Amino acid sequence: MSKKVLFITDPMKELKPEKDTSIFMMEEAISLGYKVYQAEMKHLYLDNTFVMVDVRNIIEIGSSKVEEIRKEAIKVSEFSYTFMRKDPPVDTNYLNALHLLGLAEIQGATIFNKPNAIKEFNEKVFATHFKEFTPRTLITSCIEKIIKFQANHEIIIVKPLDGMGGDSIYKMENIEEENLDILLDMTEEETTQIVVQEFLPEIYKGDFRILVIHGKPFHKTLARIPQGESFKGNLAAGGKGVAMNINDNQRAIAEKVGEFLVSKGINFAGIDMIGSYLTEINITSPTCAREIFDQTGMNPIKEYFSKL
Repeated sequence: MSKKVLFITDPMKELKPEKDTSIFMMEEAISLGYKVYQAEMKHLYLDNTFVMVDVRNIIEIGSSKVEEIRKEAIKVSEFSYTFMRKDPPVDTNYLNALHLLGLAEIQGATIFNKPNAIKEFNEKVFATHFKEFTPRTLITSCIEKIIKFQANHEIIIVKPLDGMGGDSIYKMENIEEENLDILLDMTEEETTQIVVQEFLPEIYKGDFRILVIHGKPFHKTLARIPQGESFKGNLAAGGKGVAMNINDNQRAIAEKVGEFLVSKGINFAGIDMIGSYLTEINITSPTCAREIFDQTGMNPIKEYFSKL
């Protein structure tokens, strides 16, 4: 009997088959003979004592469409593996889904990445657990502290704690008028914390995504290189992705981070590095596997499944 696997993702109509890592994972699972199912967070529920999910069976994925059959209700504990791949923000609805998945684990479910790990580690804060590798960082809602930080570092980057894809990231060389208004908006009048970091000029050589699979860095990385006058390497913000071999420094840092990730039940992550600095550790829905495969023929998802 085929093993059943579940992917919890954003709505399928929002995923792009030609580039999305979750779709890539579904394709690989189908090729391995798994019976693949998909659901959204809203389809999780508790019925009496069991955590259930309303799912669609994904039977075929083409370049422009996904074939699926009707919904059915299945206990989460009945799947061989459940992959939590919902994009941020990790908001109230996300946390509620993680609570249900945590209960499903107690009922026998195997879930990656572990719900408790996603609850414990904010992706923007996570990197600071390895402070020897991170740029100088301030997390605060206080404008006065941000002004002082900027004065000490001249050029800074500010970003929300729950952002992704380059959204709401700003480069600032002063805190006057327009920038002050941006900060007041981002902090919701100094009530919401944001991330403030020194600007790293190495960004123009690429913001490197390194996939960490079962604690080990994949040997190909994706350098996301800003285009034109932009300082953003994010592919969603117009950056160009170029696959490259991992270098020795990236490997050493990724291996150290990987040991910690595995200890927390995180077996698929994407760490981001600019120059020699670790800037983020992505554990909700790491991407860039498709781009690496398309450019190099090396398949990180195949490696991931081979070690489950």
